[in-house]
Amino acid sequence: MLSGIDPILAGDLLAALDRLGHGDELVVADANFPAYRVGPAVVETPGSAAPRVVEAIRTVLPLDGYEGASVLLMAAEGGERLAVQHELVGAAAVDADRVGELERFAFYERAAGAQLVVRTGELRPYGNIVLRKGVVNAYESTGAAR
Repeated sequence: MLSGIDPILAGDLLAALDRLGHGDELVVADANFPAYRVGPAVVETPGSAAPRVVEAIRTVLPLDGYEGASVLLMAAEGGERLAVQHELVGAAAVDADRVGELERFAFYERAAGAQLVVRTGELRPYGNIVLRKGVVNAYESTGAAR
């Protein structure tokens, strides 16, 4: 375990996040998402809810603020956002105008082009989000580990 790093960001997940470059996309997916079918590398966080995983990821990963949405949700049937989707957007700490939605099968196609899928233990339907990585401009030390 490392000081100053969210405990969800252990080992393989932290390494996979570190490998992402500007504009690369990652998917944080619910437990029912076909993570291994869509193709990119998969890291499992089985005991964690999707919004909690997004919150942890955002402590080390900036979002891209250039063209297009910074995050994408899988649109729920019926057209209204579900509680889990509101929680995902809140955890992503992103302005509402930087959030897009994709129909379920379009979301699967987009996920197939992602560099990473983080499969969570989230059991609520539509607990899926794409995050597009931004640029890290400067290192900011938080001081020595205590």
